[in-house]
Amino acid sequence: MHTTTLTNLINEYKQNPDLTYHSWFLHNEDRLKAFRSIRRGVLQVISDIKDGSFPNDFKGSSLEFVLTCITEQKQVFEGASHPFYWKPKLRIPDIYENQDHKRYFGQFLACCLKATKPETVVAEISRLDSYKIKGLGPAVASILYFLHPTWVPPFNTAIINGYNRLFSERRKLGSWSEYLAIREKMIAVNHEYRQLLSNDLGALAGLLFEIGAGNLLVPGIGEQPESEREKVQKQLSKRHKEVVYDQQEEQTHSEMQHHLLTIGRALGYDVAVARNDLSRQYNGHAFSFVSLPSLPALPVAPETAQTIALIDVVWLEKGTGRLVCAFEVEKSTSIYSGILRLTDLTCSLPDHATTLYLVVPDSRRKEVEMQLTRPSIRQTNTPIRYLLMSELRTHCDALCRFGDDHRVLEKIARVV
Repeated sequence: MHTTTLTNLINEYKQNPDLTYHSWFLHNEDRLKAFRSIRRGVLQVISDIKDGSFPNDFKGSSLEFVLTCITEQKQVFEGASHPFYWKPKLRIPDIYENQDHKRYFGQFLACCLKATKPETVVAEISRLDSYKIKGLGPAVASILYFLHPTWVPPFNTAIINGYNRLFSERRKLGSWSEYLAIREKMIAVNHEYRQLLSNDLGALAGLLFEIGAGNLLVPGIGEQPESEREKVQKQLSKRHKEVVYDQQEEQTHSEMQHHLLTIGRALGYDVAVARNDLSRQYNGHAFSFVSLPSLPALPVAPETAQTIALIDVVWLEKGTGRLVCAFEVEKSTSIYSGILRLTDLTCSLPDHATTLYLVVPDSRRKEVEMQLTRPSIRQTNTPIRYLLMSELRTHCDALCRFGDDHRVLEKIARVV
C-alpha cells in the first residue's frame, strides 16, 4: 500500500472519536487496570496448573477470569473467550482433560510471563505449536498481548480480515505460523509509522480491527458501492451509541467516587482516589483538590502497592496512614476483578482493620451476591460488603451530616 494512503487511513482512524483509538486505546483507565488484573490472573492459572487444582472445564476456572478481563476491553476483544470454551463433543481445546497438554500450556504461560526479550516469546510459541494441541491456537495471542503489548499483537477474526484487506493478503485464522507472519509484518509497519501510532501494538491492531469490522474503508480496493458505504454509516452510528453509553458509565463512576470522597472527608478521614483518576472531576469538583496526591508508603511489594493504588477510593486515619475503608466502584466490568483487588489489599495488610466495599448498580445486585459466594472468595475469609449506587446517591448528605465514623455506612451496606 502507498505510504500516503496508509498515512491518511491512520489519520482518519485517529481522528474519529467513536473508533477504538479514542474509545479503547487512549485515556482508558479500564484498559490500564486490565494489564495488571490479567497478569495476576495468568499467575493464578499457572499456579492452579502447577498444584493440580485447575479444573477440567473453562467455567469457574482462573482462565475464565483472565478471558473475562480481556473481553471487557470492548469491541477489539469481543469473543476472545470463545476459543477457550470447553466443547465436549469435539474435546477441544484439549487443555482440560489431557494432563500433559494442560502442563504444556501452563509452562508456556510461565515462560512467556517471565520473558525479557521478544525472541523468547516467539520461541515459546513455536514450542507450543510443536505439541499440536487440538483446538489451542493463536487465540492465546490475546492473552500474550496483555503480558507484552509492545511485542505481541492481539489476534481475532476482525483483525485478520482487516490485515488481509489492507495488505491484499490471504492469511488464515487458526495457524500459529500464519500468526507469526502477520506479527512480523505488523511490527515492521508499526516501526515505519511509529510517529503516527505507538510502541504498543494495540494501536495498530485497533486500526486493523476497524478495517476488518467494516468501519473504515480502504482506498484503492475498487470502487466501494453505495450499499457498502451505507453499511459503514450504520455501523458507525451503532458504535457512536456504544461510546455515548460508555461515557455515561464513566460519569456515573466519577459521581460515586465523588460521593465517597465527600463522605470520607466529612467523617474526618484522609481520602485518596485511584492514582489514574486524580485528574477526574465531578460536577465541578476536581478530585485532586480533595484527595491525597498519593497513598503513603505501605509495607508491601511494589507490584502489590501498584494494585492498591488503583483501588477507586480509600479512607485513611489522619496522620497514621492506616487504611480504614476501601471501595471499588463497578460498572459493566467484571465484579470479580474488583473483588480480587480488595482481597489483595486485606491479605497484604493484615494489621490494617480495613472494611471493604463494592459499589454496584442496583441492576447488578444478584450478580455481586453470586460473586461474593464463590468458593475461591469464601476461602479467603475476607468479608466484603456492598453498597447500591442509588442508596449512596440518596443518602450521601445524611451520612455526612449524622455520621461519626466509617461505621455509619453500615446503615446502607449489605452483606451476603
